[in-house]
Amino acid sequence: MTDKPNQTMEDKKGSKKNKGKQDHTKKKETEKKNKVKETSTKQSKKTVEQTKKSTKTSETAAAEKIAEFQNKYIRLSADFDNYRKRTLKEKIDLIKSANAEILLNLLPIMDDFERALKSMEDTKGCKEIKDGIDLIYNKFGEFLKSSGVIEIDALHKKFDTDIHEAVTKIPAPAKKLKGKVLDVIQKGYYLNEKIIRYPKVVIGD
Repeated sequence: MTDKPNQTMEDKKGSKKNKGKQDHTKKKETEKKNKVKETSTKQSKKTVEQTKKSTKTSETAAAEKIAEFQNKYIRLSADFDNYRKRTLKEKIDLIKSANAEILLNLLPIMDDFERALKSMEDTKGCKEIKDGIDLIYNKFGEFLKSSGVIEIDALHKKFDTDIHEAVTKIPAPAKKLKGKVLDVIQKGYYLNEKIIRYPKVVIGD
């Protein structure tokens, strides 16, 4: 009879011991699980941060690539625009130079018209002929003007070696005419602000 209570006490102690062990084991398992969770959370955070960094790096690289392509496009566009302007200018210059040669060859005809009109000023009985020549001369003059040919105004202007071609010098009839153009032997002309024929002039000395 006395042995049963002792056994019960021992059983109780054993049961408490086992329960303590189980609690301790559970506690360790819980701690282990928590550590695993923490580690997993840290790794997840690290992975997220790495992903963010990787995304940012990719975005930066993409932005740099886009900027590089934009710069290349702007340079290419500017080069093409310069090329287009240059070829257009060369084409215009070529047309102008071709026209200049033709117009220069027409100027002696203008001179002949002027000489004919001058010689008919004092001639009687040829008014109709003079009027006809005058009409043709005016039309021809309008054609030259519309083509960009403009007469150089030289008479009584100060002599300029960049514009005038001196043929001879004569004593000036007045002091104020010294160094100035007294007479124009042959008229000069501009073509689009460029001289295509220099006026031949007489200078007062």
